[in-house]
Amino acid sequence: MKIVVTGSLGNISRPLTELLVSQGHEVTVISSDPKKQAGIAQMGATAAIGSITDPSFLTETFSGADAVYAMIPLSFTEPDLGAYMHRAAKSYVQALNETQVKRVIVLSGWAADLVKAENVEYLFDGLNTSLTIMRPASFYTNFYQSIDLIKGKGVIGKYLTLRYNGLRAFLTGKTGLLMGNYGGDDRIVFVSPKDIADAVAEELQLLPEKKTIRYVGSEEMTCNEAARIIGTAIGKPWLRWVLLTDKEMLQGLKMAKVPEKLAQTLVEMQAVTHSGKTLENFHRANPKMGKVKLREFAQEFAIVYHQK
Repeated sequence: MKIVVTGSLGNISRPLTELLVSQGHEVTVISSDPKKQAGIAQMGATAAIGSITDPSFLTETFSGADAVYAMIPLSFTEPDLGAYMHRAAKSYVQALNETQVKRVIVLSGWAADLVKAENVEYLFDGLNTSLTIMRPASFYTNFYQSIDLIKGKGVIGKYLTLRYNGLRAFLTGKTGLLMGNYGGDDRIVFVSPKDIADAVAEELQLLPEKKTIRYVGSEEMTCNEAARIIGTAIGKPWLRWVLLTDKEMLQGLKMAKVPEKLAQTLVEMQAVTHSGKTLENFHRANPKMGKVKLREFAQEFAIVYHQK
């Protein structure tokens, strides 16, 4: 098949591209970064350099494709995250309608239907195609964003400020902690991007007549259990995950000069996870869990952690 993969060489798109190429598919990878072109070619795929918010570019790239894997990367530099995601989704829909691609896989999130700003799934409902919405749980790779926090860097007074992906989050000034307005003994499903890639590759072989939704996870546990696994791997077995209130989280984001609308969306995204509604939806779907467990990822995390 001719398959278009979006997401450049990210945590999901890289293993997905490798898998699809190994299966003999003709793969085109979309990236906004011209510097990724050589790396994409080395994987045996074709690079298409452009923006997913440009429907003309997408239409040209999707032309002749049998299937498309469509994802919208979260942007913490956008003051209005919801407006950005809707703009990108509408760009996808326009291009997919014009090219009449037969099979479309859309990457969403396990809280997408519960967070208004993040929910763009409905925009794809009008497509005359075989459509699957992928709802992965909390990524293992999100732990990389907390390395500076775990190391206790950047202490300012009694607060600690952490920057990642353009976001500064408000956190208390203690080392050996993870924080958010979900955490502690909240039960969470975590997922490996490799397991997501495997699930997407499986779905690309199918052609359901009606829209389907597939949840993807690798392992379920409490946030503190996850913190201990990560902590043990890096030599900090006391690592724990502190639960902030929504008010504390919002106050901290504002202190860190995160735009108010974006701050509210980020707090809402974490609040629905703390509420347990995301876990209820996941269990209701009864998905098959992936192969990669957190202890396996923790060894990879430890290597990166000690290199910083």
